[in-house]
Amino acid sequence: MIGIIICFSNNSATPRRQLELRVHRQYTRGMSDRFPPALVDPFQRRINYLRLSVTDRCDFRCVYCMAEDMQFVPKPQVLTLEELEQVAAAFVALGVRKIRLTGGEPLVRNNLIGLVRQLGRLEGLEELALTSNGSRLAEMARPLREGGLTRVNISLDSLRRQRFRELTRFGDLARVIAGIDAAVGAGFRGVKLNAVILKGRNDDEVIDLVAFARERGIDIAFIEEMPLGQIDEHSRALSFCSSDELRQQIAAHWPLVAEGEPEGAAGPARYYRMADSASRVGFISPHSNNFCHLCNRVRVTVEGRLLLCLGNEHSADLREVLRGEDGSQEALQSAIVSAIARKPEKHHFTHDETPEILRFMNMTGG
Repeated sequence: MIGIIICFSNNSATPRRQLELRVHRQYTRGMSDRFPPALVDPFQRRINYLRLSVTDRCDFRCVYCMAEDMQFVPKPQVLTLEELEQVAAAFVALGVRKIRLTGGEPLVRNNLIGLVRQLGRLEGLEELALTSNGSRLAEMARPLREGGLTRVNISLDSLRRQRFRELTRFGDLARVIAGIDAAVGAGFRGVKLNAVILKGRNDDEVIDLVAFARERGIDIAFIEEMPLGQIDEHSRALSFCSSDELRQQIAAHWPLVAEGEPEGAAGPARYYRMADSASRVGFISPHSNNFCHLCNRVRVTVEGRLLLCLGNEHSADLREVLRGEDGSQEALQSAIVSAIARKPEKHHFTHDETPEILRFMNMTGG
């Protein structure tokens, strides 16, 4: 974003002052003077990153993310594309500089490219990203890039066709790899792979996955499984692989140099560089080395529920505001500001078989 510096002179009648005031009004249109220029929570963390879910539906049923037989949100309860745009605009007006579209699988939402075009025009938004399973990217990567999407994250947990199918229940590995290659060729500012490693399931593929990313010159992040939703397909405690285990395994092949803590509107991954590659390896460690003290983000579910923390149920109902008598941008911004004042300090994930958070990741907004 290009900053605008307003320098007021003592002579209120000068053309320069009139121009400055006109630019200032245009830049802050729709914002009340009572709203802050940035969202800051009670722990002095600046919230500049919104993860906006556009659907809870998905064409996969990944074993760590969803049950095989899912109940989805009834369509009347789902935010319309226009409502999603209103939510995004309200957050950008309050200082959010990065929006990531999530799901479910975002690309199953009808006319998603139209929404991307609208969000890509929001003044002040610096990054518009998307997380995908890659199954539809072969056809949609270029239109998304042309619509204004700047970055894409793609889930890839295995390079073995049958194992990939078992982990995703419905996934076609060849289609996902075609989607990854289409994303790399589309010219996004960044393409990153995300992998969830489960002990005894795919922990023997860590080096292969890093090599796959290196071949394409893209980043890869390894994510510790998050205890969201009740599953019976596997034991989360027995399948847990810590970031430290994976980092040691990778460092034995390629020495890793830490980049330090994430900054700005970056996500929670802690990245490491390899001397002989442009690719970076990241680790997202909600269990072993949580990132709560750096939290700069909130989530909005496809129902319009503003989730203040991944691992807590603190929330605010933005759909009620959107569909209420006063569904104005000012009312929406007021609800957001009030909610941020209740953002908790941290989550408390455990390996208990009965999770504290019963909503699945697809309902949370991945």
